[in-house]
Amino acid sequence: MHVKITASGPRRYVQLVESFRDDQGRIRKRTVATLGRLDQVGDSLDAVINGLLKATGRGPVLGEAAKPEVSFESARALGAVWALNELWKALGFRELRRVFRRTRHQIDVEALVRVMVFNRLCDPESKLGVLRWLETVALPDRPVEKIAHQQLLRSMDALIDHREAVDRVVARLLRPLIDQDLSVVFYDLTSIRSEGDATVAGDVRRFGMAKEGVIARQFLLGVVQTAEGVPI
Repeated sequence: MHVKITASGPRRYVQLVESFRDDQGRIRKRTVATLGRLDQVGDSLDAVINGLLKATGRGPVLGEAAKPEVSFESARALGAVWALNELWKALGFRELRRVFRRTRHQIDVEALVRVMVFNRLCDPESKLGVLRWLETVALPDRPVEKIAHQQLLRSMDALIDHREAVDRVVARLLRPLIDQDLSVVFYDLTSIRSEGDATVAGDVRRFGMAKEGVIARQFLLGVVQTAEGVPI
């Protein structure tokens, strides 16, 4: 069996030809397969030849065709942030836009606060960590590439400046969810020891006998919760 090049007009073809003897003992040739036009066969013949060698138990003598390069792109997580975004809208937190409408910063404070809240629920990080986290998620209705570290810091400033208005909005939205009538509430009080000698304006810490039996600075923490045990 051998390879034969045949011509048909201007085209040349590659054929696999077999020699055999006919009934009269004469040597004849017959075409086993036509492998294609010579100018179009290219590297496909290498795979055919190596395949035949492999079938006979021998190694390839020709380099295998180069395998296509495959690159992998990391997918952005969507499920958790999408569910939180829908919950944010369902609870009515979009009303916070009205609180920040007249802020001195030319940024969407409500959207940036929402980003930081979602990060705190999904993968708590610092402000710089939030930017790294944003590279791994796909936020609905918000192009994450345009969020900068300085914008997150300014949104926190705006949140502090408008904290009383924010508290009123959040309380009005959440109060019906945790207790319909607020007929019974529970109040608990505990002291917390604090280290450090510095004094600050309006400091709530006072020296007194701590639970550890030593005189130390401490402050009182009070918690009010509903009858079901949900902190208010």
